[in-house]
Amino acid sequence: MPFDPLQTRLSRRLGMTNPVFGFAHDAAAVAAICNAGGFGVLGATRHTPEEIERDLAWIRAQVGKKAFGVNLVLPTGMPETDDRSAIEAQLPEAHRAFVRGLQEKYAVPAAGQAGMRSRFVRSEQSAQAQLEVVMRSDVNMLACGIGSPLEVIERAKAAGKLVLALVGSPKHARNALSKPIDILVAQGYDAGAHTGTIGTFSLVPQIVDVAGDVPVLAAGGVATGRHLLAALAMGAQGVWMGTAWLTTAEHHMHPVIRDKLLAARSEDTVISRADSGKTLRQIRSAWSEEWAAPDAPSPLKMPLQDILVGDLLGAIDEHEVQPLMHHPAGQSIAYFNEVRTVADVMNDIVGEAQDSLERLATENNAHLAPVTA
Repeated sequence: MPFDPLQTRLSRRLGMTNPVFGFAHDAAAVAAICNAGGFGVLGATRHTPEEIERDLAWIRAQVGKKAFGVNLVLPTGMPETDDRSAIEAQLPEAHRAFVRGLQEKYAVPAAGQAGMRSRFVRSEQSAQAQLEVVMRSDVNMLACGIGSPLEVIERAKAAGKLVLALVGSPKHARNALSKPIDILVAQGYDAGAHTGTIGTFSLVPQIVDVAGDVPVLAAGGVATGRHLLAALAMGAQGVWMGTAWLTTAEHHMHPVIRDKLLAARSEDTVISRADSGKTLRQIRSAWSEEWAAPDAPSPLKMPLQDILVGDLLGAIDEHEVQPLMHHPAGQSIAYFNEVRTVADVMNDIVGEAQDSLERLATENNAHLAPVTA
């Protein structure tokens, strides 16, 4: 077999053609990532157990024996039970009034149903129900987005699943490495959704240094073959990409939000806690601007913020209130300004990486010629 400089120990171990891990909330995009030679990971934190079971079975039917994963956010400090009324009783009136004011200001009709963030409470009860489905499934990997409880890791490994943890600092990495983690994702500040404060180029080498034999993936701002090559040069064994798939043909996206994503530049993303209470990089909108205003209340902690705004966020999308419509996205969104298939995105990334390697070798060989006066 010819030597492939883009292959790594991890990609070979997992039977991947390309060292690209693709995170998406859409099952069709996840399957397409696997079938394009990558490793697809379904973001399922906001899925019900029934939806997770359905999606994992559907993906398996599409990808055959190819490996894929599922991501759950398992933060500590969540309430024990899925009791929405108990959460609502804790919401301060000032926050309720602010949300009512936004609904009136932008003339948002009432929601026809509970929003994605408020149809169930982010609780120990809901997390356990999700985990039961994942553990019974034949999914190959469990990715822990926020928090990696030891008992969950041990149970997943006993079920024959790899366990991956996303980290945003060396401190987080050392905590994860105290447990039997198989893979670390070093996620830099550039990343979409939940992100930390350290830039990707500063973070990845630090995590590689503390990880030892545990493979590391680079995340945050990854969009091109040049980024992939840089990640490998920093010691990562692959890249973790999420924003790249948002504008693909396979990813089901509201047309208004897709247009906003296609038009967005890196500077059009902001970090806000207004959606869930956790830091979340998203495209700038009237929603993020209103919550950043001097007279706005500070967002509540998860899951209080979820329940406070979840129905309104659902109504905003349901009724297409365009100024307030938004979506998580990383700074790499600037590279994705047309709708393409997942396979085309993957081929472009790998092709550019190979071209960059060849160009680097050619330029370096040219420089080997002696310099004459």
